[in-house]
Amino acid sequence: MPGAPAQPDMTTQPRPVYVIGAGPGGLAVAAALRARGVRAVVIEKSDRVATSWRGHYDRLHLHTTRRLSGLPGLRIPRRFGRWVSRDDVVRYLEKYAEHHELEIITGVEVTRIDRAPDPAAAAGAAEAGGWTLHATGGRELAAAAVVVATGFNHTPALPDWPGAGTYTGRLLHASEYRDAAPFAGLDVLVVGVGNTGAEIAVDLTEGGVDRRRKRRGRGAADAGDSGDRRAASVRLAVRTAPHIVRRSTAGWPAQRTGILVRRLPVRLVDRLGALVAKASVPDLSAYGLPRPTTGLYSRVRQGAIPVQDVGLIDAVRARTVVPVAAVESFDGAEVVLADGSRIAPDVVIAATGYRRALEGLVGHLDVLDGRGRPLARAGRSPVSAPGLYFTGFTNPISGMLRELALDAEKIAKALPRHLA
Repeated sequence: MPGAPAQPDMTTQPRPVYVIGAGPGGLAVAAALRARGVRAVVIEKSDRVATSWRGHYDRLHLHTTRRLSGLPGLRIPRRFGRWVSRDDVVRYLEKYAEHHELEIITGVEVTRIDRAPDPAAAAGAAEAGGWTLHATGGRELAAAAVVVATGFNHTPALPDWPGAGTYTGRLLHASEYRDAAPFAGLDVLVVGVGNTGAEIAVDLTEGGVDRRRKRRGRGAADAGDSGDRRAASVRLAVRTAPHIVRRSTAGWPAQRTGILVRRLPVRLVDRLGALVAKASVPDLSAYGLPRPTTGLYSRVRQGAIPVQDVGLIDAVRARTVVPVAAVESFDGAEVVLADGSRIAPDVVIAATGYRRALEGLVGHLDVLDGRGRPLARAGRSPVSAPGLYFTGFTNPISGMLRELALDAEKIAKALPRHLA
């Protein structure tokens, strides 16, 4: 087409761009690069794509709409519904890799990334000549550029609670939770009131039965025996009261509001958020879950995403989920809470988040901040590491998959200029 920029010929590129991670972020970048004629090879340490999504709990659905969650070059099928289930997200990502004919290497883990010397530079020159990836099996892979897409939820993080090692009940991270069945009839404490903790707590009270399925008239057999699968009691340990928002109000998804307010002043969004909360979310102070004292967007800027209600409000009001104080320590069979009270749950499920775990991979390159997060993202490389890109290491209010799609296009636009 006249006026169109010349695209690199993938067959003549001596070194590919390596994309580390075959989750939605890595697949999106690889597809966007391929569309621009850049050879991108995805490296995945597990044996298939979308491994992280496969490991999420059974009832999980996207909190973002199908229309705003598709990746570049392929929409999510309408038959998956407005709020796409975990299994359908996996199906979509498998189809996405197939549709774009992505080059994916599985079963190989990249453990370290180093700068490579420029073979065209004079002897002793310090110019960068791409990157060397050190991988399992003693592999060393030469890359023209690298995109790190190992994921926001990479390594489960458990607090260093005093006495946790001697706790006589069962302690597990939320990443190990699949459904309510193993906890039927037990006293369960869920620690952490983010979206994961809130939804697991609700799932335990419902016996793992998805209420959306029951409303559509399916899963009658599950509904009939749900009482046998419910936890005997569910408590939710809360350190900081969360902002709770309705996932959708009168057909308007909270995600669209998140998109609209991202560029507004923080104080203004905080005020608007408080007004909306008073109008749409009941005050749960009498049930042990007061309204937060800090603004919604101020909390978002600190990394705390609002909890989208998928049953928590009803469960708290029905007292099937009981908020309690934060966990301070363990003492034998007991859990000591911040208010000095003690409880003796059979199981503690820690919905306490994840670490990015990038230190071993790129920590020596001076590209991470004090909290282990990349200094640059999307279409920008760190100043000290041109040709090294990161995607998927933020948790935006506008929706993770939407931002991954936007980041992929930005990287695909910037990276060919770097290669040139």
